Amino acid sequence: MSDSSSDQSLFKSGDRLAPDSIPEPLPLHDRPGDLPAHLFLHGGRAPLSCKILQFDAKEVRTSHVQTCDELQTILNSQSLMWLQFRGLGNIDQLRQYLSLLSLEPSVIEILLTFPQKSRIHSTNNSVLAVLHEFSHATDPTHLISAQYNLVLTNRMLITIQENPQRSFGDLEAWLNAKSNNVKAIDLDNLFHFVVDDILDSHLPMLESMSVFLDDLEELALLKPSPSILNRAYQVRFNHRVARRQLWPLRNELIILLRQGQRLLGPVAREGLHDMAEHVNTLLEIGDSIRTQLNSINDAYMASTGNVMNQIIKTLTIVSTIFAPLTFIAGIYGMNFENMPELKWKYGYLYSLILMILIALFQAYFLWKRGWFQDLSGRSRKFSS
Repeated sequence: MSDSSSDQSLFKSGDRLAPDSIPEPLPLHDRPGDLPAHLFLHGGRAPLSCKILQFDAKEVRTSHVQTCDELQTILNSQSLMWLQFRGLGNIDQLRQYLSLLSLEPSVIEILLTFPQKSRIHSTNNSVLAVLHEFSHATDPTHLISAQYNLVLTNRMLITIQENPQRSFGDLEAWLNAKSNNVKAIDLDNLFHFVVDDILDSHLPMLESMSVFLDDLEELALLKPSPSILNRAYQVRFNHRVARRQLWPLRNELIILLRQGQRLLGPVAREGLHDMAEHVNTLLEIGDSIRTQLNSINDAYMASTGNVMNQIIKTLTIVSTIFAPLTFIAGIYGMNFENMPELKWKYGYLYSLILMILIALFQAYFLWKRGWFQDLSGRSRKFSS
């Protein structure tokens, strides 16, 4: 019979074991968004550069590496470091760099896979993250994406980004400000700061979408046209693409916190917990945007319906006014011999006067009943 006290010493409530297996890459057939504009100049892959921040005992040193020998010299220092690889113009050289970092081959394959589905995964020796940063070119109908692959190990944080113009300037400035207290810098905290910085790009994108949809809804009410629906459908597609890259992170962040990953300290765990709540907030904002998109479709259908009703009402008014006139013209257009009105000297004039009086009476009657009022709402003015 097992001793319950020994069981309690081995396992504690909430403990999870980090998995030993390393997942396979999850490549995507298509990019989640368009390439950043400057990447088109390089055929979609910018030149490779390597920047290293070393956290020595007394200072934060920044180095730029050009060869594998230079990288190996820095690695021999055994200091904590943040390796930033920017650009994918030379995958072979990047693979050589990564081979010097004592990473498992499967981890290297994940880091070199572009484009790839968003994920955060933990092993016994590392924490992997694949994230997408989204922005808009001119308006929310043009979605721009950039992928970031990250891995956290015992003594290094590795980031690989396809957009070389994106920098973590604020974070690096914060690190340099701590040069007098380098020991206070932890790579796990740096990892969650970088992830949080990338995820922060979603909020301005969603805000831009929301403002754009507000304007689009007003246009759908005042000036409905098929182009409004086309733009709304494009925004819906872009929102769906961004949501698909954000949705997996919610559960994976929770799983990461439950695994008891030894590379993550208490501060990093608290930061990742806040990040999970941030992801939930972004998803809730995304749900409100979906509601806005549905509202635009409803507004467009209601507005076009009102316009169509107004057109039908106008045709009805015209038909109502001309129906008795047509009746009178039809009667006196018959070719019977015994029609005394045909021999009246002023019969034609009397007929015109009668038709005008009937038309005026019907128009006045319809006006009093409110039939000439425009109910489509297209002439309505909104003040900001």
